[in-house]
Amino acid sequence: MSSTSAYLEGLIDECGGFSKFQFMLFSVVMISKLSPTWSMLMMTFAGAVPDWYCMYETSNRTFANISSVFRTSLNDADFLNSSFQQCQPPANATADKCMEFRFEDNMNTVVNEWTLVCDKDSITSTIITIQMAGLLISGVTAGHMADIIGRKPTFFLSLVIMIILNVCEGFSVSWEMFAILRFFLGFGIGCYLTVFYNFLIEFTPAKFRPMVVAIPSWALCACVFGFVSMWLHDWKYLHFATAILTAPWLLTWWVIPESFRYLVSHNRIDEAEDCIRRMARFNGRPVPDLKRLRFLAEEDMNADEKKYTIKDLVMDRTLLKHSLLLGVGWFSCGYGYYAISFGVQSLSGNLYLNMFLLSAVEVPAQMSNYFLTNKFGRKRTTSGLLLLGGLSGLVVAAAEISDLDIKDQLINGFALAAKLCVASGWASLMLLTTETYPTVVRNIGFGLHNSISRVGAMIAPKIVYLNTYTPGLMYFLFGGVMITSALCILLVLETKGKHMQDLIKKDTEKGNTAPNNELPSIDKMVSDNMKDQNKCEL
Repeated sequence: MSSTSAYLEGLIDECGGFSKFQFMLFSVVMISKLSPTWSMLMMTFAGAVPDWYCMYETSNRTFANISSVFRTSLNDADFLNSSFQQCQPPANATADKCMEFRFEDNMNTVVNEWTLVCDKDSITSTIITIQMAGLLISGVTAGHMADIIGRKPTFFLSLVIMIILNVCEGFSVSWEMFAILRFFLGFGIGCYLTVFYNFLIEFTPAKFRPMVVAIPSWALCACVFGFVSMWLHDWKYLHFATAILTAPWLLTWWVIPESFRYLVSHNRIDEAEDCIRRMARFNGRPVPDLKRLRFLAEEDMNADEKKYTIKDLVMDRTLLKHSLLLGVGWFSCGYGYYAISFGVQSLSGNLYLNMFLLSAVEVPAQMSNYFLTNKFGRKRTTSGLLLLGGLSGLVVAAAEISDLDIKDQLINGFALAAKLCVASGWASLMLLTTETYPTVVRNIGFGLHNSISRVGAMIAPKIVYLNTYTPGLMYFLFGGVMITSALCILLVLETKGKHMQDLIKKDTEKGNTAPNNELPSIDKMVSDNMKDQNKCEL
């Protein structure tokens, strides 16, 4: 098994390593990430609450609890006994209830579309939770799909789902319809996030794998989303824009191939050979001799002909241990990342600027991942970042319940630091997770952890809602789960400098399925390939 993994690693280097083909593949996948990014973060804007006021009757006229924008257009006398953003008229008013709620027109969100304030103010967080439930289901489902029908079909299916659902969302006529559609949109987002990472990493040499998480494509797309939200300031137009910008990437179906690792692990050798030849030619390198590929693939398939499921992760003791430990980290990152993202309106200052800043801090964080994971290893990098994020979160929680003069500055500053750490820590955790699982269960394992992270993400919007009534709750929980996950990650085996396994090892004495074989040098692998080819010719 290890010889097959080393041979496949060597083939990538013989075909040019990280060259023009990989650059093309990365460009397609990373830029297309705009679709899941905008779809996922849509509710940071669409769920925002514009300034609103309650209209009620008095003895001589109707007046309101109103913001300064409206106050400038009418006389001050018109607003006697008014109060801002209250669900009932003031106690000294003659009316006992609001006739209607009116919103400022500087933004159009689902809140003012369907008046989701007062007794309906929890609906927005419920919609986000429903969206995350779609991601939860797709995590396991898409993982199995990618390991059964392939990485490429699953990837493009996710794009089709997101295009259709974003268009349908824009035509929603009720919040109930909007919520149901967000479940299916969440399913499409989850399919993409489950498959894209493994799709890229299976074409990438070991040295360059950290680059997959170091490229801040999600963060850059999120930054652009903040500016586009400020420009369009309408949730319907944002959905339509997302669908329009996603559609052209469907044409790349005829450009990018299926993962050759997936094809080899499913004994589709002819297709794998075509993919490898295409990669070599695209990179301007001679096509390697592939005689040994067929021999090793048939040898592995004879030794292990079976369909893999999530049961294989549970039945293998070492994989189960790693799955549990990594799962704690994924749950924490899912909760932490989306609690901060969907809690953006609780920060002081301009909503759009805060949306941009919370995304912008991820850019240097993710770019530093390439250096950190190669220098200190995947495990220590992930654990350290999650620990720092947890400590930052505790500072925010303490500031929220304090009466300090610099309270707002502390909250904003350390919230940005917490977001930076959790985003960067999650990226390195993805790398650690992917390198831990063999190819035959890699997407299943990755999908499982994606689903686990969505449990945390489902809880996050409800905690954000409760935090408005119990300040500090969200960040105290954030600090606790982050520090716990940092300790759990320390118990996982390091994967730096190891080649990725393709099948589950059958080593009952050691019980070892982790990728703990040192990665051979490129020269040695190429030399071994040539020796084996000579043997075959003899």
